[in-house]
Amino acid sequence: MNCALVTGASRGIGRAVARRLSDEGWAVAINYHVRRDAAESLLSELRAKGRRAMIVQADVADGSAVKEMFARVEQELGPVETLVNNAGIAGQMLFQDITDAQWNRYFAVNLGGARRCIQAALPHMIHVKRGCIVNISSIWGLRGASCEAAYACTKAGLIALTRSLALELAPSGIRVNCVAPGVINTDMVQVLGEETLSCLAQQTPLGRLGTAEDVAAAVAFYAREEASFVTGQVLCADGGFIV
Repeated sequence: MNCALVTGASRGIGRAVARRLSDEGWAVAINYHVRRDAAESLLSELRAKGRRAMIVQADVADGSAVKEMFARVEQELGPVETLVNNAGIAGQMLFQDITDAQWNRYFAVNLGGARRCIQAALPHMIHVKRGCIVNISSIWGLRGASCEAAYACTKAGLIALTRSLALELAPSGIRVNCVAPGVINTDMVQVLGEETLSCLAQQTPLGRLGTAEDVAAAVAFYAREEASFVTGQVLCADGGFIV
């Protein structure tokens, strides 16, 4: 049974991705930063179904923590063959109010975290000449977002990283793809308030907000053998929001 590591998997999109990959036969490593309780509840759910899974704490902005995480996962579940870079932070603020510390933290987690995890996963992937990397970006990384400049910049960076690494790693049989979710009904967007969310649903051609499971289905496609000829792609799971 091959191993998949999903960062930021205790809640929201990451939780749905970990559950979906487990359903499709992957041994799943559930990374979390703070919410151990949520990670443990997902672990219990998966193990109750007879699935192989583990939880592993790490702040993806911390290089030493990432290295230790990969070592623990390999020891318990085997080397990571599918990596889903989902961990991220978001928030709204005026551009002129962003501090250096805030800007640097966004990049350290959203973009730097993906870099650290990919670098940790690559030695094994290159050795066996296979691997699947899926980066979770955002439609705001494609079109920009008012009052979310730092977030949008990091998500645009993930798209550039995806396309660049797809070219660089293709000779090693490693596929790198990206999912760009639209407005997904998770805790992260609930802070916007019911009125704003209703307006966003109305702006979405399919007439509703997305679910974490919608995004998980896109990730699962990339991880399947049927997608073995797909790399360097950005799949928008956005209900047509930016068509």
